[in-house]
Amino acid sequence: MHLYIVTGSSRGLGAALVQQLTAPEHTVIGIARRENPALQAEQWTLDLADPLPAAQRLQAWLHAHRDANRGWDSATLINNAALLSAPGPLAATDLDSLSAALRVGLEAPTLLSRVFLAGTAGVPTRRILNISSGLGRRAMAGAASYCAVKAGLDHLSRALALEEPGVGIVSLAPGVIDTDMQVQLRGTDPKSFPEQARFQGLKDGGQLQTADETAAAIVRFLMRPDFGKTIVSDIRDA
Repeated sequence: MHLYIVTGSSRGLGAALVQQLTAPEHTVIGIARRENPALQAEQWTLDLADPLPAAQRLQAWLHAHRDANRGWDSATLINNAALLSAPGPLAATDLDSLSAALRVGLEAPTLLSRVFLAGTAGVPTRRILNISSGLGRRAMAGAASYCAVKAGLDHLSRALALEEPGVGIVSLAPGVIDTDMQVQLRGTDPKSFPEQARFQGLKDGGQLQTADETAAAIVRFLMRPDFGKTIVSDIRDA
């Protein structure tokens, strides 16, 4: 048996990952603010902008299933959830939405990773996949909090890999995906978001991948025997 935990599972890439991973020999848990009735996985409706209850629930679940842990062949945590505050200068960003974006994007993965690592000790194969972004490696005006969160995921992954050499840990940029986040970026006033035209050009030029295509590529990457060898990775280089 194989355990998979996917955050941000109700739509977009998260939902596509859950669909790709659903199989008779897999236990799949999705964590998101809303349920997706099309998914066959167990779904926990939790808001990762308040991440501590989600971490505590996962901790309790892993403890309750500790006997089953000994029978799992692998356990995988995919920190996919992200929240983009309104594009624009940081000084003009609403404080509540800024705090939520930072909690969803970095605090939640850190807490969930801590619980996952402690609660799956003894499982033969363990993986943490953090869904990062090229913007964690290239700064962009109008998206300071998103850049900071994704850079944080990259460095969190590097540090965890040093602490947990037996666990496959990767921070993966998945490429540019046609999701609601892209719609938000394209719909922003160029006066507050100078990069708006570039994102519109990606859409007009047919350069966006579908969530299903990206999820399939990520699952293939996840199953590679050398997963974890390159900690900070880009799916386009795989």
